[in-house]
Amino acid sequence: MTTLTAETITPANVAAACQLAVEPHQRDFVAPVAVSLAEAYTQPAVAWPRLILDDGEPVAFVMGGFDPGAELDFFRCGIWRLNVGAGVQGRGYGRFAVETVLEEARRRGNTTATVLWIPAAGGPEEFYLKLGFRPTGQTFNGEVVGRIEL
Repeated sequence: MTTLTAETITPANVAAACQLAVEPHQRDFVAPVAVSLAEAYTQPAVAWPRLILDDGEPVAFVMGGFDPGAELDFFRCGIWRLNVGAGVQGRGYGRFAVETVLEEARRRGNTTATVLWIPAAGGPEEFYLKLGFRPTGQTFNGEVVGRIEL
C-alpha cells in the first residue's frame, strides 16, 4: 500500500519538482514544471502548485489556480497544469492530483472548477472526461474549456 501526498513546493523539493518530466509525446500538451513554477512565482496569491509524492518519491505535479476576480470565468477556479511523470502514468497519480485541487476548490467555497486542454490525439481530453469534466463549448487560444461541478 502506497501513501500519496500533495506537498507545497519548498526549497527542499523544488529541484525534484523541476526534474519531473512527462512522456516525450506529451511535451506539446503541457509546460515543463519549471515554467509552471515561474508562473506561480509571479502570481503567488493565485497559483497553487503542489508536488505529488508516492511514499516520498515525486510522481506528479499539479497547479491549481484560484482567482475569484479573474475577468474570464474559467480562470477563477481550476487546474492550470498537470504533469505526471514518464513511466508512472496509469497508476492513479493524475486522478489524485486533480482531486487534490478539487478538494482545495471545495474548501475555498467553489461550486465548479475548470481545466483547459488541447484537442488532439494523444492529449489529455479522455482523462479529463473520465474524471467528470465536460466541455463548455468555449475555447481559449485553441484549447477546450472543460468544467466540473463540485
